[in-house]
Amino acid sequence: MAERTMDDMAEALSSETGLVTVATQRADGRPLLSVVNAGVIDHPTTGDRVVGFVVRGSSAKHRHLRARPAMAVSARRGWQWVAVEGTAELIGPDDAYPGFDAAGLPQLLREVFEAAGGTHGDWAEYDRVMAEERRTVALVCPTRVFGPG
Repeated sequence: MAERTMDDMAEALSSETGLVTVATQRADGRPLLSVVNAGVIDHPTTGDRVVGFVVRGSSAKHRHLRARPAMAVSARRGWQWVAVEGTAELIGPDDAYPGFDAAGLPQLLREVFEAAGGTHGDWAEYDRVMAEERRTVALVCPTRVFGPG
């Protein structure tokens, strides 16, 4: 495996719909794999490039990431793929984050949505649904980015 960069991940995500496979860890150690929309953004407090995606407040992914934040994200396009291993940081209505003003959550949710290739014709409705579902932003802070050479 070759070392890759977050630019490689951003390129893989922008070439299609932003779909990735994420791996979280269940309490018994088994992996839970999910397909989500994700994008590369700048971390709202550090400015570092991270992979961002959104989870429903009541989801198993949310519970797993709270308890065991180590995770992996993989994007595939044709025979090429890029993976990011790292630690998830959560920012949401039930996950206060040091140095982040909770009033900025609607804008951060929009930023992740747009980075994943999403568009919306009614942002007020989008914001309402995100709040109703207690949506949380998961930011994967990379410790390793890799893929085929």
